[in-house]
Formats: sequence, structure tokens, C-alpha cells
Amino acid sequence: MIDRRTFGKAVGLGTGAAALSLTGPQSADAAQAAPGGADEAPAPGAHSTFPALKRVRAGVLDIGYAEAGPAHGPVVICLHGWPYDIHSYVDVAPLLAGQGYRVIVPYLRGHGTTRFRSAHTDRNAQQAAVALDIVALMDALEIREAVLAGFDWGSRTADIIAALWPGRVTALVSTSGYLVTDVEAQQSPLAPAAEHTWWYQYYFATERGRRAMETPELRDALCRLVWQEVSPTWAFDDATFRRTAAAFENPDYAAVVIHNYRWRLGLADGERRYDRYEKQLATRPVIQVPTITLSPELDPFTAPGDPTRDRFSGPYEHRVVAGAGHNLPQEAPAVFARAVQDAGRL
Repeated sequence: MIDRRTFGKAVGLGTGAAALSLTGPQSADAAQAAPGGADEAPAPGAHSTFPALKRVRAGVLDIGYAEAGPAHGPVVICLHGWPYDIHSYVDVAPLLAGQGYRVIVPYLRGHGTTRFRSAHTDRNAQQAAVALDIVALMDALEIREAVLAGFDWGSRTADIIAALWPGRVTALVSTSGYLVTDVEAQQSPLAPAAEHTWWYQYYFATERGRRAMETPELRDALCRLVWQEVSPTWAFDDATFRRTAAAFENPDYAAVVIHNYRWRLGLADGERRYDRYEKQLATRPVIQVPTITLSPELDPFTAPGDPTRDRFSGPYEHRVVAGAGHNLPQEAPAVFARAVQDAGRL
């Protein structure tokens, strides 16, 4: 989920900027239909599978990913968060593919069909490691540059690549804004209401939490509860949850998730190989690539207004999405797909 510093500003949620409807932004660009036409865009949940699932050796991983669209189209890489998987983009991908984009949706480390190549590799999920996985994926697929679009862990990963390797990013769509983690800042407590919403993060800091994530029934119940809390109006059915929950059966899922949240709180070490990147990220580097940030109105982690605007120095637009919760691309796929298109035009 998103960074606690960002959430600290979200207590007493407001809508901030002018809200978006789920059919498009209320701006000069609003007259443009969603990809394929607003009236033609499928309702959320119209798709349940991807046309192609593939694997590629990339860095320390064999990465599983979905692909849609023409092989030589401009590339969009869509990055999921926790507790989600590639199915967050199951409706976004065909919208973009229909507009000529080559859409790549990878399983992050510890999820789905992605596997560590060696049993000896640390099951580390610090932010720099996850970002370098995606850079390695781009290299393995011979993708020089792409639009990066994400939410939750995916936003953080896309933000990091845009900040440290801007030449690889043609444009950025970042749900919840600038999510680069500042581990030192995470040591300061937030307001109690904010801390309450992060219950699972503190649970994962305990051995009880780790054991729960290693127990399939408890893990799935916990993840379903998070879905319900952070997307209060998303009426997902059991089949939708089960499709994503299959990605949690990865043998490294519990280790990766637990390490990610403990590392953010300073309770788990990272690897020395990533130290130089983390030192750069600790300076909160400004992102210069064209960017659209999205704030779901009903996401309990979304701050009112545009609190991370100062971290973006290039062409930029901020949009608030009315009626949507944390899993924005799956709840409002046409809005998300439109942002990808628009970001490339900034």
C-alpha cells in the first residue's frame, strides 16, 4: 500500500481538485471519449482473462507477465500493488491495446508466475529491488522506453524508475502521487486516525502477522478484508477475488510481502547492492517526465488536494477520480486508460 507520509496528510479526506466522473476528466480534455469511445468502453469487470501470459528471464527473476496489443506499438507497462495482481488491469489492457499500445502487465516479485531464479537470492522487497526488476524486464524484452502506469507498489516502482532512469520513461501515470518511501521519516508517528488505517502494516511487523500470511485461509481472508476497506463501493464478486488470490499462492509471497512492510518501517534490512539507489531516493528526487497523478476519491490513503506536486517538475496534471477506491484501474478502467493516453500527450 502507499507510503505512510503521504497518508498522514489524508486524515479528514476531502475531494481536493475538481473530481472526475468515471467516464472521464472534467477538463478541456473531457470531451475526448475514453479509449474506444466512452459509450463503447466496457464496464469494469467486462474481462476476466488476458489473451497471452508469458515468462522471461530478467535479472534475478523469471518474470511472468501478460501482454496485449500490437508487438510494435508504443509500450505501456502497468504495475500492480498489494494485495492485488495483474488482474487489476484486466479491463485496462484491452482498452489500450485497442488504441495500438503494446501493453505489458508483469507480476511483481513474489506474485503469480514470477519466480526467483536462485534459492539463495534474498526474498527482499525493498523499493529499489522492485524497481530494478522492472528495468531488467524492459532490458530482457528489448524495450528502450515506455509509459509506466501504476498504483500502490506499482506507483512507487514507476516513480522510482522515472526519478532515477528518466530516459526509460516516456510518461508516467502515478495513482496517489509521489510514493517514494523515506524510511527515516517513517519513524515518526502519525495522528492516531492515520495509524489506525495502517493496521495490517503493524500486524506484519509481528510473527503472528507473518504466520497469518503463510496460512492460506488467513492470508486470503486478510487480503479480502483490505479490498473491502480500501475500496468501499467496489462490488467485486468471489470469482474476481479468487482470480487474484491465485497469485498469492506463489511460494515466496509471504516472505516478499512481510519484508516489504518491515523494511519500510526500518524493521528489516535491505541488501547492500541497493544502497546507492536508496541513498539517491532518500533525497526525494524530483521527477521530470510528463506525469498525470490520480487520486481516488474514496481511497482512505489518498490525501486531499495535490500534496506531492512539488516532486514533479515536468509537464503535469492532477486528477481526482470521483467514486473510486484504492484499486483504481480495476474500479475505473476507462479513466485509468485515458490517463495513460493523455500522459503521452502532455
